[in-house]
Amino acid sequence: MARAQHAGETGLPSVPAVRRTVVLVLLPLIAATVAGVGLLWPSGDLPAIEGARRADATILDIRECAAADAGAANQCIEATVRIDSGPDERTEVVVPVPFGEGAPEFDEGDRVVVGAARDAAIDSRYELLEFQRAKPLLVLAVIFGLAVVALSHWRGLTALASLGFSIVVLIVFVLPSLLDGNPPLAVAVVGASAIMIGTLYVSYGVSLRTSVALLGTLVSLTLTGMLGLLFTAAGRFTGLADDSAAYLGAVGESIDVRGLLLAGLVIGALGVLDDVTVTQTAAVWELADADPTASRRTLFAAGLRIGREHVSATVNTLVLAYAGASLPLLLLFAVSGQGVLDTVTTELVAQEVVRALVGGLGIIAAVPVTTLVAALAVRERPRLRSRRANAAVPVSAAVDAQGR
Repeated sequence: MARAQHAGETGLPSVPAVRRTVVLVLLPLIAATVAGVGLLWPSGDLPAIEGARRADATILDIRECAAADAGAANQCIEATVRIDSGPDERTEVVVPVPFGEGAPEFDEGDRVVVGAARDAAIDSRYELLEFQRAKPLLVLAVIFGLAVVALSHWRGLTALASLGFSIVVLIVFVLPSLLDGNPPLAVAVVGASAIMIGTLYVSYGVSLRTSVALLGTLVSLTLTGMLGLLFTAAGRFTGLADDSAAYLGAVGESIDVRGLLLAGLVIGALGVLDDVTVTQTAAVWELADADPTASRRTLFAAGLRIGREHVSATVNTLVLAYAGASLPLLLLFAVSGQGVLDTVTTELVAQEVVRALVGGLGIIAAVPVTTLVAALAVRERPRLRSRRANAAVPVSAAVDAQGR
C-alpha cells in the first residue's frame, strides 16, 4: 500500500529538494530585509509639530467662572488643575472646561491631559483636552497578557514577545522612516518582512514548519501588495480624504500621503495572513503525524478542505473589522441620503473596500500556496513513529493532535 502511494506521487519534487528550495528562498529574503532596514533607517531629523505639547494633570476643583455675568454663569466653567508632568510640574493653574452637548463631564479628582502653548504666559498657557486613560489601558493590557499565558503557557509568552517585537518595529523603524520621507511601499514591505520573520521565529521557533509558514506569508503578502498597488492606482486615490493624512501632508512636505494608503494596506494584511499560513502549516503537520502513511496529495487535499473553512471565517472577519472601523462614517453617509453606490464610491469608503477585498484575495491565495508547500515539505520524514506503531492512526485523530 505504501509503495502504491509512493508511486502515486511520481512527478512531484522530492522532499529534500523542496526543503532546499524553502531555505534558498528565505535566506536571501532575510538578508534583503536586513539590508532594507539599513537603507531605509530614518536619519533622525524628522518633522515635528512645534509650539504645542501635552502634560498630565489632576483636577483639584471645578466651579463657575468668577468673572462671568450672572446671565451667562451657566455657560462658563473653569477648573483648577495641578500639572503632574513637564517643566511646570506641581504648578496649579486655572483652565477653562469644555461645555455643551457631547462635551466630556469632568469631576474633581479626575486625571486629565492638558495642552500647553510653549511661549504663552502661565495663566493662559494650558487648556483641558481629555481624560488620562493610561491606567485603564494598563489594567486591560495586564489582563490580556495573563489570559494569553493562562491559556497557552510558554507559547503565550512567546506570542506576547512577538507582539512586543511588532510594536517596536512599527515605532522605531516604520513610523520614523515614513516621516523621514522614504517611499511608503518600500518601508511597508521591509517593515512587514522584519515583523514577519521576527514574530514567526520567536513564536514558533526556527524550524522547517515555521519556514514553510513564512514562505507562504511572503508569497501571499507579495500578491497583496501588487493588487493593492494596482487598484489604488486604478481608483485614483489621493490619500487626502482622511483628515489625519491630509494634516500629515501639510506638516511634512516629504511625506507621500498617497503611498501611506498602500503601506497601511500591506501592514494591515500581514496580521491576518500569518494567522492563515501558520494554521495551514500546523494542520498539514498534524495530519501527517496522525496518519504517517498518507501521501502528499492526500495531505494537500485534507489541508485544503480545512483551509476553505478557515477562509470563510477569516474573510468575513476582515470585512467586518474594516466596516466596524468605518461605522461612524457609514452612519454619516446614511443620514445624508446618499445612495449605496454613491456611498461606496466615495474615497473614504472606497479605500476601505479596496483594503478589505485585496486583503481577502491575499488570504484566499495563502491557503493553497501554504498548504501545497507544507504538503510537499512534510512527507518522507523519518518514519520511526510509523515503524514503532503496529497500525496507522486514522487521519480523523488529527483533531486530538491539535492539543499537543
